[in-house]
Amino acid sequence: MSNLSVVTTFILMGIPHAPALDTTLFGIFLVIYVLTVVGNLLILLVIRVDSHLHTPMYYFLANLSFLDMCFSTVTVPKMLMTFLSPGGRDISFHSCVSQLYFFHFLGSTECFLYTVMSYDRYLAISYPLRYNSMMTGRMCALLATSTWLSGSLHSAVQIILTFRLPYCGPSQIQHYFCDAPPILKLACADTSTNEMVIFINIGVVASGCFCLIVLSYVSIVCSILKIRTTEGRLKAFQTCASHCIVVLCFFVPCVFIYLRPGSKDAVDGVVAVFYTVLTPLLNPVVYTLRNKEVKRALFKLRSESVFSQSK
Repeated sequence: MSNLSVVTTFILMGIPHAPALDTTLFGIFLVIYVLTVVGNLLILLVIRVDSHLHTPMYYFLANLSFLDMCFSTVTVPKMLMTFLSPGGRDISFHSCVSQLYFFHFLGSTECFLYTVMSYDRYLAISYPLRYNSMMTGRMCALLATSTWLSGSLHSAVQIILTFRLPYCGPSQIQHYFCDAPPILKLACADTSTNEMVIFINIGVVASGCFCLIVLSYVSIVCSILKIRTTEGRLKAFQTCASHCIVVLCFFVPCVFIYLRPGSKDAVDGVVAVFYTVLTPLLNPVVYTLRNKEVKRALFKLRSESVFSQSK
C-alpha cells in the first residue's frame, strides 16, 4: 500500500449525456438554480416582513427555504462547471470532503425538518384549541435546532466512514457531486463494512422519518374526517397536500438510491437530480401557488414596493 500514490484530486464525471448537450443542459440547470435561489429568498423575505406569517408553520417553512437554497448550492454550481470544460470536473480531496459533509448535513436536516413539519400539522389539525399553547416559540426553536444538530451528527458519521479509507486511484467519481456510494468504489480497501454501516445509518434516518410522517398524516386524516363541514375538511386537506407532495418527491428518490441492493451509477446520477435540483425548486412553487396566505403576502409586498417607487 505504501507504494501506491494517494489521490489528491477527484474527477466528477457528471450526468451521463452526449457532449453536444453540454450547452443545453448548462442553460437548463442554470435557470433552475437561479429560480430556486430567487424563489426561496422571496419566501424568506415574505415571511420575515409579513407579521401574519409569524406562526410555527411559516417558521419551519423559512427553515426549509433556507435549507433548500443551501442544499442546491452545494451541488448545482459544481455540476454547472462540469458542462463548461473538462477542467471544471476536477475537485480537490478536501473540497470533496466538504461537499459530502454539507450535502448529507443539509439533506438529513431537511429530512428531520419534514418530520417536524408533519408533527406541527398534526398538532394544528388534531388539537386546534391547544395548538398555540403546545407549539410555542420556544418549542419551535427547540425543534428546529434539534433538526440541525441531528443532521450535523448524521453527516459526521458519513464523513468518518467514507474518508477513513485510503484512496490511491482511480480518481473518477461516476457522479456529478461527491457522495458516499460512488466514492467508496474508489477506495483501496475492503468497503463492505462501511457500506453496511452507511446503509443502516441512512436507512434508520430515512425510514424512521418517513414512518413518523406517515403516522402523523394517518392521524391527520382521521382528524380531518371528523370535521363536520365540507369546507373545513377541504381547507384542512389543502393545507397538508403541498407538504405531502414535497415529501414524496424528496423521499422516493433517496430510498431508490440509498436503500436498494446494487447500484447503477448512471441511473443514480439521473435520479439524484430530482431531490438535489428539482425538489429545492418545487418547494417555493408548491408552497406559494397552493397557499393563499403566502400569495396574499406576496401581492402585499409587491404593492408596497410599487407604492414606495412611485413616491
